[in-house]
Amino acid sequence: PPGPGRRAALARLTDDWLAALFTASAAGAVTRNGTPADPPPGEPRAPRPAPRRGAALVAVGGYGRGELSPRSDLDLLLLHDETADPKAVAALADGIWYPVWDLGLALDHSVRTTAQARTTAREDLKVQLGLLDARHIAGDPSLTTALRTAVLADWRNQAPKRLPELRALGDERTRRHGELQFLLEPDLKEAHGGLRDLTALRAVAASWLADAPRQGLAEARTRLLDVRDTLHLATGRATDRLALQEQDQVAADLGLADADALLRRVYEAARTVAYAD
Repeated sequence: PPGPGRRAALARLTDDWLAALFTASAAGAVTRNGTPADPPPGEPRAPRPAPRRGAALVAVGGYGRGELSPRSDLDLLLLHDETADPKAVAALADGIWYPVWDLGLALDHSVRTTAQARTTAREDLKVQLGLLDARHIAGDPSLTTALRTAVLADWRNQAPKRLPELRALGDERTRRHGELQFLLEPDLKEAHGGLRDLTALRAVAASWLADAPRQGLAEARTRLLDVRDTLHLATGRATDRLALQEQDQVAADLGLADADALLRRVYEAARTVAYAD
């Protein structure tokens, strides 16, 4: 059944696979399916000058939070220090990204130093929010720790400016996608009261400038994520829109009586989130 345990298990399996890709890519050539390539007969394997100490693979965004649904994108940052050889970094990245693409997985990826990541976060609020959930997967853990510390400090220092931007971003989503609790085909992520707003509430709490209500939010998050997981499995694709034609199947898979019972559960969660927001 869907739930936090299954999402955590999926995230752990994905972490292990990506960590193996990182290690193989750092050690030498990697085939398109992510396994180390054998050298031509009679030739020794040529070591790649990949920056094992000066690089880290970091999960960000929903993957960083461990909220990995069956068809979710993988949000990844390859972090490296300023002294790393650019060619080695590019080769390391190729050995990770290409096997992911070859499996048909959606990948949102970037390659940056800590300074570059901080600059991009200052320029793009969505990047900032994703980095607040940075989580180490492989490589040099001190790089990930330094990034997390710097990003959180930046967020708190800039909160008086960024929180109004966060509110404006939420208002724009509401105008575009509506109130989740009133929609017949709600977008579980973008509509007001959905998963994006839960992420925003986490960011508000991290700022230390404002209190974010917590009553009922954990249960609301679990309910919305459970529905999204089931929707992904029912449709076989990454979608956040709970279309009418999918609702009976999703309800049945969740052990609910019918689509009306499903929508009642979704609307109740959305009301909790919208009230907190």
